[in-house]
Order: sequence, then C-alpha cells, then structure tokens
Amino acid sequence: MLTPVLEKVLILQDRDARRRGLEAQIKAVPVEIDLVEQKIASEKAAIEVARTGLKDLEIKKKLIETEIGSAEDTLGKYKTQQSQVRKNDEYQALGHEIAGTEAAISNLEGQELEVMFAIDEGKKKFAAAEVELKQNIAGHQGRIAMLRERETSLRAEHERVQAEFNAARSPLDETTLRLYDRQAARALPVCVPLHDGKCGGCHLKVSSEIESVARGRSTDGKLAACEQCGRLVYWES
Repeated sequence: MLTPVLEKVLILQDRDARRRGLEAQIKAVPVEIDLVEQKIASEKAAIEVARTGLKDLEIKKKLIETEIGSAEDTLGKYKTQQSQVRKNDEYQALGHEIAGTEAAISNLEGQELEVMFAIDEGKKKFAAAEVELKQNIAGHQGRIAMLRERETSLRAEHERVQAEFNAARSPLDETTLRLYDRQAARALPVCVPLHDGKCGGCHLKVSSEIESVARGRSTDGKLAACEQCGRLVYWES
C-alpha cells in the first residue's frame, strides 16, 4: 500500500523522468545537426571536386592549343627556310624537321580531341551530379530546419515539465528530498515496488525489516530503502 509520501515521491519521479528524457533529446539535437552539416559539407566538396576536374581539363586543352600554335609557327618557319635554301642537304634536313613537326602537331591534335571529348562527357556527368547533389543539400538543409524547430518545441516542453517537477518537490519534506536527490543523482528510478521480497531496481532480496516497513507496518512513517542499492521501495499489492 502506498503512503501519501510515497505517492508524492512517485509523482516527483515521473516528472523527473520526463524532464531528463527531454534534456537528453535536447542534447542530442546539436549532435544530429552537426552530422547533417557534415553531410552538406561532403556534398559541396563533391561538387567542387567535379568542377575542379572540369577546370583542369579546360586548362589542359588550352595548353595543348598553345603547343599546337607554337608548333604551327615553327612549321611555317621551316617551310619558309626550305623554300629559300639552295643546298640539297639543307633542304633534306629541313624536310626532316618539317615531317617531325607535322607529326608532333598531329599527335597534339589527337590529344586535343581526346581532351575535348573528356570535357564534353565531364560536363554531362557534372550537370547530372550537380543536380543530384544540390537536391541532397536541399534535403539536408530541410532536415536541419526541422531539427531546429524540434529543439525549440522540446525546450518549451522542458520548461513546462521543469515547472511541474519543481511543483512536485514542494510538498515533500527536506529529508525525503535528500533521499530522493541522493539516489536520483545515481540513476532513475528512485522509488520501485517489491516483487516477492526483492527490490524492483537491483532485484536483490531485502531484509524482513525493510519489507515490513514497505508493507506499511512501521508506525513512525519511515520510508523503506533497499539495503543493496538505496532505492526507496514500497509494497505493491
């Protein structure tokens, strides 16, 4: 049978459990937001990596174009020189240089075509990936907004439950509150029923004296506490 004091302790315990549960949820929100922000950073980094890859290809293309331009200038000079020489060995030597330069230009043009193809493919893939990544980022940002709203709601609820917790403490005397606070600092629940003479918290058997007090047989209004874990115990009929 529950005494009036134990009834009040159980009410306090209920408010305390709700208060702590809300505090745990509030504490978890910034952690979850941080994880989502890390995902956003990862998505943005992926976009930048893809964009940098395209820029690198564009730079490579310009370098090849510059090399082709330089080689074509050299080729023009060789041909001009060849048209002006009179000796056969000089003419043949320039012809060899012209052939080598033309081969180099042909090779560079082949590289240019490969890079241009890679740029076209890269742009297609980047465009598709960018759309997907931006959608992912928008989803993550929506998740953060929802979490912030949840945090605001949880804080408002916690404020209300904290007031109820404070109100539940006022009817209890200082001794009972000290007993409660000492055990609550370790863990909840503080007040548990007895089952077959065993504490509902640590599940160890209590003494016959404690069981007698828990059954309400004490005349001094003393609260029964488990000798093993210190929880307040009561007889559940």
